[in-house]
Amino acid sequence: MSQSRLMGVVGSVRLARVRILHVSDCYLPRLGGIEVQVADLVRSQREAGHEVAVATATPGEPLPGVRRLIAPMPFDLPVHPFGTGHLIRVMTSARPDVVHVHTGAVSPFAWMGVRAAQRAGMPAVVTVHSMWDPVTRGLYQGLRALADWRRWGLVATAVSEAAARPIRAVAGPGVPVHVVSNGLDVSGWRPSGPVRRTPGDPVHVVAVGRLAPRKQPVRLLKLLAAARARTPPGIAMRATIVGDGPARASMERHLRAHRMDWVTMPGRYTREQIRDLLAEADVFVAPAPRESFGLAALEARAAGVPVVARAQSGVADFVRPGKEGLLGRSFEELAGSIARLAKDEELRTAIAEHNRETTPVHCSWPAVLEGFDRCYALARGLRVG
Repeated sequence: MSQSRLMGVVGSVRLARVRILHVSDCYLPRLGGIEVQVADLVRSQREAGHEVAVATATPGEPLPGVRRLIAPMPFDLPVHPFGTGHLIRVMTSARPDVVHVHTGAVSPFAWMGVRAAQRAGMPAVVTVHSMWDPVTRGLYQGLRALADWRRWGLVATAVSEAAARPIRAVAGPGVPVHVVSNGLDVSGWRPSGPVRRTPGDPVHVVAVGRLAPRKQPVRLLKLLAAARARTPPGIAMRATIVGDGPARASMERHLRAHRMDWVTMPGRYTREQIRDLLAEADVFVAPAPRESFGLAALEARAAGVPVVARAQSGVADFVRPGKEGLLGRSFEELAGSIARLAKDEELRTAIAEHNRETTPVHCSWPAVLEGFDRCYALARGLRVG
């Protein structure tokens, strides 16, 4: 059956109870973007009536339906030198209807899951959670030359159009690459009441994320300083950066060296604490250029906060300029966008009201589950065909 014909059939499919095996290098108790998103997907699929299990190389306490395939590795790295064989045995024992593999930029255990599914003759869906940079694209082009995984009957998904483009360039027409957004319980982030601001209060700019070098967090501090310099003296600004990570020390040194006492870094917050923080925020900033999706930005948008982000990032899938926030393609444009929202209370209020009154439907869990149901049906059809 051709792909176009198959997708016409799949478009009307809502799958009944399906046995799904998720394969991911990283899983709970680790807390990162992929780990939390996969755990939420597992929970949502179980609530929808599917039979769901997880195979992971992450050490941790036993969890229902979770198989931990652990090898003694330095720093508890989530890899296993003999993962393919172990995963084949798990698959042939569990006999899932579909194997759903989750990968980051480089995920050895997850790709062993792809190979195991191919050898076991099982349909496979591969979700890429990260943005492939030129080096990563080169790596996968080399792997494609060594093993033509385009013939394995895979269905790939990416979390945004920005993340999907480089995957399509490498995979070519032989591998369908669909966009299925990350999921969020958007109702849980909606503010419970109107935002109360006292005239003269500083404009509160918020950022949330892991303080890792690849996120360029020191550049975030420079961006905030540039935006504040463009704001008239009569308009005060303060900023809160939530998160922790290896770049924290360099950020603190930068704050001290440049006397940026108007910026606070309280560390890691729980979801409840982030929700409370967003309830009093005026602007949310997500400046990373290679943000594959931007779950923290989606949470801010769902909470009614105007978002400033890179036009090249996955955030552009749910933030339109002048509607849900402002987008910029460069450092200067981002700084100008933050300053513009700080100065223009009318624009800031209009965007905030729009965000509070509308829902990013394609990011809700019912839409995400339907998207994966279609990909599962496509993968099963390709395997049969």
